[in-house]
Amino acid sequence: MKNPTSTTAAAGTAGRKEWTAFVVLLLPLLLVSMDVSVLYFAAPSITRELDPSATQQLWIFDVYGFALAGLLITMGSLGDRIGRRKLLLFGAAAFGLASVGAAYAQSAEMLIAARALLGIGGATLMPSTMALVRNMFTDEKQRTKAIGIWSGAMAGGIALGSVMSGIMLEHFWWGSVFLINVPAMVLLLILVPVLVPEFKDPNPGRFDLVSIPLSMGSVLPVIYGLKEIASNGFSVPMILLIALGAALGYVFVRRQRTAPHAMINPSLFRDRRFGAGISLNTIAALAMMGSALFTTQYLQLILGMSTMEAAFWSLAPSIAVGIAAPTAGALGQKYDRAYVMAGGFLIGAVGFALLILSGTDSLWIVLVGAGIISCGIVTVMVLVTDMALGTAPVEKAGSAASLLETGQEFGGALGMAVLGSIATAVYRSDMPSSAPSAARETLGGAAATGDAGLLHTAQEAFVHGMQYAAVGGSAVLVAGAVLTLTVLRGVGSTPVPAKETKELAAVA
Repeated sequence: MKNPTSTTAAAGTAGRKEWTAFVVLLLPLLLVSMDVSVLYFAAPSITRELDPSATQQLWIFDVYGFALAGLLITMGSLGDRIGRRKLLLFGAAAFGLASVGAAYAQSAEMLIAARALLGIGGATLMPSTMALVRNMFTDEKQRTKAIGIWSGAMAGGIALGSVMSGIMLEHFWWGSVFLINVPAMVLLLILVPVLVPEFKDPNPGRFDLVSIPLSMGSVLPVIYGLKEIASNGFSVPMILLIALGAALGYVFVRRQRTAPHAMINPSLFRDRRFGAGISLNTIAALAMMGSALFTTQYLQLILGMSTMEAAFWSLAPSIAVGIAAPTAGALGQKYDRAYVMAGGFLIGAVGFALLILSGTDSLWIVLVGAGIISCGIVTVMVLVTDMALGTAPVEKAGSAASLLETGQEFGGALGMAVLGSIATAVYRSDMPSSAPSAARETLGGAAATGDAGLLHTAQEAFVHGMQYAAVGGSAVLVAGAVLTLTVLRGVGSTPVPAKETKELAAVA
């Protein structure tokens, strides 16, 4: 067997060209994940320049995530049909153009539209990159290593987005945070046709147009309802909205089981590892987003850090993630993956347990706890992603990737809703009834009153709520460990025949 770093690798292994292409594919992944947090520092400048209403300001932040989440399933299936590389290039062009539009937006409406287009572009980039990784790395060990790096880059991009935003805004206007994307997308458009081979389903069938609104109707109401519950508490309209999404989800699933050319092929779920992988990935995302929700607020509203300072401190857990992601892949190659994933869940539970010990002056406890949570969760995510993609038919890699990503979006929204609701309920019960209503609602509202005594009470109440939410987070992760061992113990993973990719490349 030739050295895998050579230009032409041995049969079934990736060589220098594939690894170079993989580095190029990390560009869109990094930028799409950065765009989740890139507006954190820009919000005050945007408010001064564009004067958005309160509703418009919310949509400027949220429309990107909604468009991305709502279209993931559609774009994953579309990539399987027209070609993942082709969809990636279309998405990169749209993402670059939308970035320019956002940077030079002259009104709140223009910025909302540009952010929506960014979300559409992101929905094409995320499943395309993951599916191409599945296609290029047919050797199980190499694929696991690549997905480990991929997961670390995604987690790092979210943390890096807020820091890059702060640095750019110190020297340039608010639109510069979007122009970061443009050179990378131009580079992507130049290098991808040269380095990345095309892959698509040789027999895709007719595209099911009816499933597009059904999939969006299944995802968007649930995610929007969960986010609103996390922000404003339970309400009848949001419960009804989530119920509507669930009902449309049922119709969507029924159609996928019965339609002759379904958007999501039911064969994906014949291997229980795929369905289990989506469920475990959702649980992991729940914990990750739930912990991030508290860490950011703790640094700013409890310890009094500036946004920039808090962003830099938030990078500390990302360093640990950069080590944990490839380590998880290596451990998954040596030991039963069910035990390694269960261990990741339990490590995350220990991190939440540390948060239970925190007070109003516990920087290192919170950072170490967040780092341990991140290490445990990324261990799960790396192995779950590799397992689910490895068991999916190679011609359905785009659909498989989109389902994993959609589950992750659901998990993030659920984490904010469940753990956020626990913390909010404790906070409100601890606050005195004589306090102003804004102070009883949020810690930020208490800080805005300027009353030092009330702020101290609110900080104690926030930490108390965080401690209870950490108990809930630990319980969820312990349950995830039990579920992993129950469903996946001894199942292992099946190597993918190298000839699959060669056959698809020939058809393409």
